[in-house]
Amino acid sequence: MLSGTSSRRNTFDLTQRIVALQISVRESGDITILDLRGRATISDGESELLKSKLEELIAKGVQKVLLNLANLSHVDSSGFSVIVRVYVSLRDRGGDLRFIRPCGRALTAFNVLRLLEVIPTFGNEDDALASFRPKGYVAQP
Repeated sequence: MLSGTSSRRNTFDLTQRIVALQISVRESGDITILDLRGRATISDGESELLKSKLEELIAKGVQKVLLNLANLSHVDSSGFSVIVRVYVSLRDRGGDLRFIRPCGRALTAFNVLRLLEVIPTFGNEDDALASFRPKGYVAQP
């Protein structure tokens, strides 16, 4: 009986590793939003998945990227490396990157690395989307 339980537990753990990072992509006008769920770490290739998805979008000409981090539970150095490279790549192409709602251990890590001082971060999607729009001019009387 113990070996059956152990076997099921191993299968469950393997399934968790496979879906450790889920990425949903959607658009709002010319802004591409990636909803990240899980973790972006090197251990099971999650950071490579994130890197591949972001590089694919940039290759297609995407210039405005919004990363929804509300459900990102953990980020390690490989995940940060991917995010910083994408930020620099977008900026070099005249684009930009924004964050929505980093929280938990991911927020702590972003603060320690001071990324939130460099990459604009917002508490909600509406404010983040509005930040990509050019500032309007006020008519002078």
